[in-house]
Formats: sequence, C-alpha cells, structure tokens
Amino acid sequence: MAKKSVCFYFQVHQPWRLSKLNILHINSQKELFEGFGDGTNEKVFHKVAEKSYYPTNKLLLKLLRKYPEFRVSLSLSGTFLDQAAKYDKKVITSFKKLVDTGNVELFNETYYHSLSWLQSKQEFITQIKLHRSLIWKLFKRRPIFFRNTELIYNNEVANFIRLLGFNGIVSEGWDPYMKGKSPNYVYNAKTCDLHPADRKIVDEETFTKRRNPKIRLLTKNYQLSDDIAFRFSNKGWEGYPLTVEKFADWIEQAEGNTINLFMDYESFGEHQWEDTGIFEFLEHLPGELLKRGIGFKTPSETIKLYRTHGDIDVHHLVSWADESRDLSAWVGNSVQDSALKAIYEIEENVLEVTKGKKNREEKDMLLEMWRRLQTSDHFYYMCTKYWNDGDVHKYFSPYDSPYNAYINYMNSLSDFVLRLEQMEAKE
Repeated sequence: MAKKSVCFYFQVHQPWRLSKLNILHINSQKELFEGFGDGTNEKVFHKVAEKSYYPTNKLLLKLLRKYPEFRVSLSLSGTFLDQAAKYDKKVITSFKKLVDTGNVELFNETYYHSLSWLQSKQEFITQIKLHRSLIWKLFKRRPIFFRNTELIYNNEVANFIRLLGFNGIVSEGWDPYMKGKSPNYVYNAKTCDLHPADRKIVDEETFTKRRNPKIRLLTKNYQLSDDIAFRFSNKGWEGYPLTVEKFADWIEQAEGNTINLFMDYESFGEHQWEDTGIFEFLEHLPGELLKRGIGFKTPSETIKLYRTHGDIDVHHLVSWADESRDLSAWVGNSVQDSALKAIYEIEENVLEVTKGKKNREEKDMLLEMWRRLQTSDHFYYMCTKYWNDGDVHKYFSPYDSPYNAYINYMNSLSDFVLRLEQMEAKE
C-alpha cells in the first residue's frame, strides 16, 4: 500500500450567460441565454473546449491507460453537460472515455450550479435528483460523493447530504475551522440536528433507506491545489517555476496520508495556458509521484483506505472562493442579496404555473429558464470586491461592471416573470 496518496478532484462547469437585455427588450420574446458580444455561450464553449477540455481529456486518458494506479474524480455540472450536448457532443464522448476506464469517480452536485441551499432546500434536492438522473443517463454511474456549489459547506450541509444517503462530501480545508488540523486526513463531518422543516424535506426525499451515522469529509489542501491552479505561471511567486520534482517533494514532505488537490478543470489550458508548461507538468506528475511510492485514490477509495481523524466542526458557511472563503463572492452586497432573493421569491408561483400536462413543452421551458437564472455565476458577476479578489471576478465576468451585471439580470428576470404571467393566463 502507498504510504500516502493524492486525491485529484476537478470541477467542470459552464453557466448559461445571459443575453444583453435592456429595458426595451423586456417582453420581446428575445432568447435570454445566448451571452453577448464575443462572449456568446457557444463561442465560449468552443474556445474552452479547444484550449482545455479536449487536450486535458486526451492527456488524462493517456495517463489512465499508462498508469493503472492513476485516479481522478470529476464533477460535471448539468449546465456544462447541456451546453456540450448542444454545441459539441464529442466533448461528452471524451469524458465518457475517461469514466469508462473505471478509474474516474463522478460527483453529484446541483444540476444548475445553484445557490439553492441558501434559499430553498426543496429546490436543492430537486436539482440534486435532476443531476443524478443526468449522470446515470450519460455515464451509468450513481455517485456516492457530493460536492455543493462552490464547495459551500457547514455541518448542516453535511448532515443534510448524509441523510440523503451519500457516503462522502468535500469542502475547503480552510485554516480557521480546521483549528490546527491538517487537511491531509479523512475526517467525519460533525453531526448536528437539522431544522425540523429541513428534516421533514430530507426524510421525504432520501435516495436510499441506508443512512450512515457519519458522513466522511475530504478537505481541500488549498496551498498545494492553488500552487497549480493559480500560481503555476506567476513569475513573482517564490515557488516559480513549479517543477514536477519540486511539487513531488512538497507532497512527500507533507503531513498526513491523503493530499486532496481540488481545482477547476479549466486550470489546464484556459487559466494556465498551454505555453506555461501546465500540460507537461500534469503529464509527468503521476510518474514522479508513483516512483516515490505515492499513489492515487478516488474520494471513495480514500475514505475506505484511511481511518478517520475525528470530526471537523463548521458552524458558519464556508466556500472555496476568494481570500475570505465565505459567501461574499455571491451574497456580499445589497444588489446580490436583492437579485438572489428575487429569483427564489417566485418559486412557489413558478411551480404552480408549470404544473399539469397542458402546454407541457412551454412549461418545461419556463422551468428550465427559472433554474438557469439560479446559477451562481450570475451573482458572482455582481460582486464589488477590490484588490486580488476583484481581479479574479473581473476575469470571469462578461460585464463592464457589477452594476451592469445586476441590471441585466433584473431585466432578464422581469422578462421571465412576464412569460410566466402569460402562461398563467393560458391556463
């Protein structure tokens, strides 16, 4: 048995970016989810596929075939898979080839990469079930590990997921709540009681009759993960250049038995361009680690192999975003709070209007639109942070300013509400 192992987890996601919609376009029946300018969803998808998805999948498939011990895990958002189905089905095929090796584990998450946990536990479960069905349809897998959108996590999230029947969950290994503990061990999530209303929902919707008394928790080693995802090409970083040998040394010297490297899939080729040497780094890393007796495990293999090192107790919600690792990337200012509240305030009406068989196709389109509007990216674009975090937000945003993002979102929401009212009038 390897003296320690690496657990690779990659997040693969694309949002449905909104079309540019000024107040004059409201109720014009304009397509709401095309993106705009050079940032149309189709253009962005093809660009990222060529720079990241295809070359990374090709390389990982090569590594999985070359090294029987190599493992990775993936979380593929429903919105990403829907765009792949619409714009380039071969992308899905390339991911299927990875999964078919038997050495890739798939996660369950919210279908629309939403913040539903914060606003509606019923919608949260609905999206988990929708995502679960899609993963089965495309890959014939039933995930037993869960990741919440943006690794949003606390004791309640973990226990809600435990009661749904999952074996494990992942979170950021953030120092303030780790309280001196290393992220490089398997932990239990701290058991807690849920709010009675939440407990009622989860009792009615559980996926299995078998419930674990504890749910295993894998915490991200953010230092080593971010060395690859964010600092790899930073010439001002003291660790630059990051060689395979240097990184393997750091892993070898690290305390613990599982080095959890969690990052965005687009770290390879999109955030860190090909000319930085990121693909060469990834290609040679498995061989270097295996040579040193350091293996690879999926999350499920990891929690079976290693004993737990006690509980991790997290009362406040944390995430893997920004320097603060809280929720301020999405709900840190008044416009974000206003927009998020607005989309969930209409939940009851949306579900009521879209019931029944009459006009079923149009109703399904309305449900799809409402759920696309829940995607966390829309609220991320409204963030008004400055300094290092602000630079990251600007990099990902298609808007000139957070306020333009808010105005465009609220115009789109107003347009959607009018469509909903028109459907209600048909009934």
